[in-house]
Amino acid sequence: MKPETDATAGTGTTTGTDTTTTATGSESDWTRPERSPGTPPRVIVIGAGVAGLSTGCYAQMSGARTRIFEKHVLPGGCCTAWSRDGYIFDYCIEWLIGTAPGNNAHQVWRELGAFDGKTMTNFDVFNKVEDEHGRTVSFYNDPDRLEAHLLEISPLDTAPIRAFTRDLRRFTRIELYPFLTAPDLRTVREKAAMLRTVLPAFRLFWRTAATPMHTFADTFQDPLLRRAFRNIFFQDPEGFPLLPYLFNMAAAHHHNAGFPQGGSLGLARSVEERYRKLGGTLTYRARAEKVLVENGRAIGIELRNGKRYFAEHVVSACDGRTTLHGLLGGRYTSPRIEKLYSDLLHRPGTLFPAVVSVFAGIRGPFGPDEAHSTTHLLSAQDAARLPGALQNSIVVQVRSRYSDGFAPPGHSVVHCTYFSDFAYWKELRSRDRKEYRARKREAADFVRAFLERRMPGLADRTEVVEVATPATTHRYTGNHDGSILAWKAFSDADDVAARLVGKDRMRLPGLSGFSMAGQWVGMGGLIRAASTGRFAAQYLCQELGLTFRAWESDGAEPWHPGKLGRLPQLDRWSAREETGS
Repeated sequence: MKPETDATAGTGTTTGTDTTTTATGSESDWTRPERSPGTPPRVIVIGAGVAGLSTGCYAQMSGARTRIFEKHVLPGGCCTAWSRDGYIFDYCIEWLIGTAPGNNAHQVWRELGAFDGKTMTNFDVFNKVEDEHGRTVSFYNDPDRLEAHLLEISPLDTAPIRAFTRDLRRFTRIELYPFLTAPDLRTVREKAAMLRTVLPAFRLFWRTAATPMHTFADTFQDPLLRRAFRNIFFQDPEGFPLLPYLFNMAAAHHHNAGFPQGGSLGLARSVEERYRKLGGTLTYRARAEKVLVENGRAIGIELRNGKRYFAEHVVSACDGRTTLHGLLGGRYTSPRIEKLYSDLLHRPGTLFPAVVSVFAGIRGPFGPDEAHSTTHLLSAQDAARLPGALQNSIVVQVRSRYSDGFAPPGHSVVHCTYFSDFAYWKELRSRDRKEYRARKREAADFVRAFLERRMPGLADRTEVVEVATPATTHRYTGNHDGSILAWKAFSDADDVAARLVGKDRMRLPGLSGFSMAGQWVGMGGLIRAASTGRFAAQYLCQELGLTFRAWESDGAEPWHPGKLGRLPQLDRWSAREETGS
């Protein structure tokens, strides 16, 4: 995530125009259509988000030569961070599936080098919810502790409390992480293994997937519990059933939904390092303008500067609509594609909402007794003061407790977020930049005042406040409507997207030598994004006559914040904003 306007930026040891010659071959090997005789097939990847990096890593391991082209100056897409005055503003990860050894999700991350040299932070509480009157509920990951806590809050709600914790106990005994093999390539043995996991718990899966959280939450008599259960995932995603709450809390109970040292950009940098060590080449400040097609086959890409690069296969790991209607000009479609990108894309509730992020850098500690993550339920009066807010709540996370290096020694950094309306911010930024900046200041002022009310004296210790809006997300990642997770799970898009990955093999009708990866085909979440890169590599290996191969990284150098490289800075924008220009 870059700053809102012309801030300074750099990439540390990886330059923004990197075209280093590695095992992928010389520059001329990529600028002529014909592959040099006797050389491995070439694969171009558009986008250095987690999916693009994953695709590149697995294709390199499988013997292809790859190049990744990224329009930004950093890897990771939304999985990013930026900095100011010694504070690191970690944008993306709140919890990450696969942080505990012994499961397929963890194997994917180990193959990608994402955890090399890193420790993990785990919390006993998934999230805390506090209402306007100071009543709180802590969603402990341990079912027994959670049950005792909830019964103490509301003995009258014994039945739904015990029903929820009983199901949570059952989920703690289930391990289902189908992230290793693309659906259409699974062997009989792999399918049988999945059935052995699913069938004994089929009724549990079916019932919890068919029960909306809103419906379940409304069975509580206590008004706090009715509202709190909707916000276990920090804010109410609306439309989710019980299943994902139970699945993720069970994973957290086993320390399999923790936080990796180095955070979001740290994860992206580690996978980038793995990709380079495997021999791949990554070029920054290289925006793809179109996919080159000849006789119904993708043969390369053209960049904004007019340069053309050629390959035997092209993978687009960027925004789905941009891929279909921008890079490919809308020429390759199908009823399934039309359903997703002409109907569901514009249907309310199908995309995961965009967010406003307000970071505060604080001198000294931030409320030692405060939970690492708290959803504050706001009064209507308070909520009305949050520009573009979609819900009456704000999430406060003490990010300096998640990983070392996010704040200078003796300081704290807090990340406050709320779901927001992309159209509101886009219209403001397009129509009136001064008004747009004023609304950003309103969000910053609200957070400063809100935290001061909770901890008097905190405002005087607040050294830095930075704001990123949905328009910021859209500008620097290209994600449609600034959505950070693309299609909403359990929405009408879920089944359609699943068929793109399975039945369609992440391909488009009438176009060979091309595939898509990332959350716009595989749904949101970082492990899903990483797995689509693995799947894309498996599919293209079949096409190119390669044997898919993967092995875990052996990187052991301890992680340290210096591995983030030089981060984007927000100083220029902030100085200009303070003068009102």
